[in-house]
Amino acid sequence: MSHAYRAHPTAIIDEGAEIGPDTRIWHWVHICGGARIGRDCSLGQNVFVGNRVVIGNNVKIQNNVSVYDGVTLEDEVFCGPSMVFTNVYNPRSAVSRKDEYRPTLVKKGATLGANCTLVCGVTIGEYAFIGAGSVITRDVKPYALMVGVPARQIGWMSAHGERLDLPLQGEGQAQCPATGQRYGLIAGRMAEEAP
Repeated sequence: MSHAYRAHPTAIIDEGAEIGPDTRIWHWVHICGGARIGRDCSLGQNVFVGNRVVIGNNVKIQNNVSVYDGVTLEDEVFCGPSMVFTNVYNPRSAVSRKDEYRPTLVKKGATLGANCTLVCGVTIGEYAFIGAGSVITRDVKPYALMVGVPARQIGWMSAHGERLDLPLQGEGQAQCPATGQRYGLIAGRMAEEAP
């Protein structure tokens, strides 16, 4: 059995693209030649991946997502259907700003909900959870639950994707209801506690 990536016949994969084993590429996907994609990823229908894009392992990109130059997705990131990345902060059709791309970094395990938008130049922390339709205009803390336009933090999420009973600021402890993993909040920063 082959461990090479699998691509639908309608997919366009430009020469030079690096794609890891067991990655699945669905209908009408276009991957540019400079893209680097890890193993065990899934790229849904009508996904575009630019030249200066790095995608880690086990990343899920749902239908109709364009991952533009300057975007880095670490391992186990989830991109919901039709969510939006940008790479120019002040675009104009008549003004070329290709030398002004602002990088966007999405750290390990983060979820970007359906139809959310990330204004370029932000960092999304590990295991953060961006609610559907939200607009992110600034950096997001690890494990933060963000909703709204513009998005604001309304809570904390576990690495498993369960809401934790913790205050937004200050200190506290909580346990993931699904896995039992304990989390600690110290001075407004969240972290998993050692078992």
